[in-house]
Amino acid sequence: MTGIFLLSATQSDAQIFHKKKKVNKSTSAENTAEPDKILYDKAMADTKHGRQEVGRLNLQTLINTYPDSDYLAKAKLAIADSFYKEGGTANLTQAIQAYKDFGIFFPMMEEAAYAQLQVAMTHYKQMEKPDRDRTHVRAAEEEFQTFLSKYPNDKLASKAEQHLREVQELLAEGDFRIGYYYFVKEDKKAAESRLRAVVSRYPLYSKSDQALWMLGNLWQSTEKKELAAPYYARIVRNYPLSPLVPGAKNRLKALGVPVPQPDPQAVAWMTAEQNAPRPHEAFIRKPLRIVQTGPGQELQAASRFGKPTMTPESESEAGIDILKGGSQARVGGGGTGIVAEVTPGGPGAATSSAENVAPTTDGNEAAPATVQPDPNAPPATATAEKPADGAAAAGTADGAPKTDATTATAGQATDAPKTDWATAQDATQAGTNGNNKKESTSKKKKGLRKIVPW
Repeated sequence: MTGIFLLSATQSDAQIFHKKKKVNKSTSAENTAEPDKILYDKAMADTKHGRQEVGRLNLQTLINTYPDSDYLAKAKLAIADSFYKEGGTANLTQAIQAYKDFGIFFPMMEEAAYAQLQVAMTHYKQMEKPDRDRTHVRAAEEEFQTFLSKYPNDKLASKAEQHLREVQELLAEGDFRIGYYYFVKEDKKAAESRLRAVVSRYPLYSKSDQALWMLGNLWQSTEKKELAAPYYARIVRNYPLSPLVPGAKNRLKALGVPVPQPDPQAVAWMTAEQNAPRPHEAFIRKPLRIVQTGPGQELQAASRFGKPTMTPESESEAGIDILKGGSQARVGGGGTGIVAEVTPGGPGAATSSAENVAPTTDGNEAAPATVQPDPNAPPATATAEKPADGAAAAGTADGAPKTDATTATAGQATDAPKTDWATAQDATQAGTNGNNKKESTSKKKKGLRKIVPW
């Protein structure tokens, strides 16, 4: 037994101290992997473990060394993904360009849809709060709309639709805050323009019923109270579960307008929205909203159902003032014109007309009749504190020939109905000495109003 034990121990020691012969895998006959695949796998391993720059160098080596490789398209897409994962303003800008280049050079590949979505997601990643710069928000909306128009049946379409709803919620929130500010300041014309753009372009906005309610209040506080009825009717019909519906019904009855029936599709949509699960913000993160640069509650309040707006913003600006160069003001879409003339040889006087601010209606609503200007209304004065948006006036010296500069036009020169708050003018007076001196009639803020404008 002792001899057998010693013999077995001797063999075990021999196995322990035996050195295994090293084999070079790169020259081994069993190694059949192609060099481009080896480079690609090594680069993907680097990017996976956070070594983004090293991975991009290997991928670029693959592209330069093997231009006909089967991994060429994957390498280009992996470079774009590497920039996206690393983050930072410079890297995200590189990622956008890399994704767009991939879509240009490989438009027929299945990954082209993914590249287009990543372009939108790169802008989505850089969005800021509604009251901050909205450059990336508008770019994200455009890129998501491009993706949904090109790849409506792609497996990523549902994700793109939800992100588009969140982006449009952010844009609508920014316009709503501006409109609410003007509403509180009682600048009716500016508030009406902003709020009307919100309700016409973003019907899925979570505060659309509040915007419609404010629009109704704006028109009801004027002499043209009948123009408030369509807005109250839209609250009852399109937002039937809103807490503002009872008040809207009472306003419609007071105006003598029949109360519409709720839309069944709107009822189903609002019911689904109320029952939809939404992410909740952690309690510990709420105090950090002050220093947070990105959107927060807006993404949580965004709609979860419904078709987002697919028309570009430039095509849905009908009725909104568009400022152009050369002292010209135009109204988007057809619009009505504004003309102000001064007769040569007479006293400097200006006449102005407001833009067409009649509320937009859908196919189920009858547009209110256009109200003609009151012929008995007192003549407008030229001492307004602030000229209305889109209105212009020009004056000439006594005896001076009338030129094209004495007429300011906006859109088409037509008679536009006057609103109660669009009676401000900007006039110049001509003196007898031939010197055309413009006198500013704006009131200077004094004391505390210089610091606190409201």
